[in-house]
Amino acid sequence: MAPRRPKGAGAFPKPVEGAAPAPPDPATLYAALDLGTNSCRMLIAQPKGSQFHVIDSFSKSVQLGSGLERSGRLSRASMGRTIGAIRICMQKIRRHKVSRMRLVATEACRRATNAAEFIREVRSETGLSLEIIQPEEEARLAVISCAPLVSTRTEQLLVVDIGGGSTELVWIDLTKVPRHDRPKAIMRLHSGFRQDPGPFPAAKVVDWISVPLGVATLRDQFRDVEDDNARFALMSWFFEENLAEFAPYASEQVKEGFQIIGTSGTVTTVAASHLGLRRYDRTKVDGLRMTSEQIDAVIRSYLAMGPEGRRTDPRIGKDRHALIMSGSAILQALMRLWPTDRLSVADRGLREGLLYAQMSADGVLEDGPY
Repeated sequence: MAPRRPKGAGAFPKPVEGAAPAPPDPATLYAALDLGTNSCRMLIAQPKGSQFHVIDSFSKSVQLGSGLERSGRLSRASMGRTIGAIRICMQKIRRHKVSRMRLVATEACRRATNAAEFIREVRSETGLSLEIIQPEEEARLAVISCAPLVSTRTEQLLVVDIGGGSTELVWIDLTKVPRHDRPKAIMRLHSGFRQDPGPFPAAKVVDWISVPLGVATLRDQFRDVEDDNARFALMSWFFEENLAEFAPYASEQVKEGFQIIGTSGTVTTVAASHLGLRRYDRTKVDGLRMTSEQIDAVIRSYLAMGPEGRRTDPRIGKDRHALIMSGSAILQALMRLWPTDRLSVADRGLREGLLYAQMSADGVLEDGPY
């Protein structure tokens, strides 16, 4: 199936010829920063209808969690790299005069014994206040960011967010929600997984889990296994073992009306490889649907390349090659448990969820179709 362009991903209306485009009103701007175990990402956006338009963005691999598995602490080097990246985010926020923002940190800061010291240092060096969020909120924000990709035919939805330090899975039952209202029912989860839906048809969260294994932490667990194929197999089975407490783990065979949405650098990289993109193109990747067989073919090609081949493959990219096999091991475990011809690729996640949640709380998004 050909990839579709996601709604809300367009540009601003074309300005009148000869006139300089007017800068956005700072009062309408929102910022969202996601500091993970591996990456620091930020979006600055403006509400537009039921979606938003991105005004500015930033993304950098900072490897904040480097060495965390061994020491339980954030290293001075990783904190220095990260503060340098956050300083760039601060400059963008000030340049656009953004006053509404939410800046969050996830698994690495949840686990590090010196996280409070790091948060104070960020505040001192940049003036920005980071907030460490809990796994349930991280999962919820990832889910609502994916609402525009939910099919009106979907009855059972599994959203998977493969991060650097953890992986969140959320299983949602949409059978009681009218078809046309299913994407909007996902958006209403912004107030919590167990909220009172009031007069609205409700999406029911059957179960959710945060597994403390992401692309960086899973790789570090098996770093001492030298054989490439053996290391991959061990990572995949180990991740599956950590899903044993997830209620839908032993669910009956997946029926019609089941959809998986995968959001992460792993999933978008696998999609880009499947499409043969030598230069990443979000408009071709976000919203693409892949089958289990297509995903497996890409993963097998990664294994056949070996570490050196992956390092030089332009479809994988220099920031992703060291992490792609641990991410692929997680993805393979998911496909083994829930084979599907409807995995939707989401180039969106926590930042988008933060923006949607802020804008929804302020009532600045239209209640229109997705």
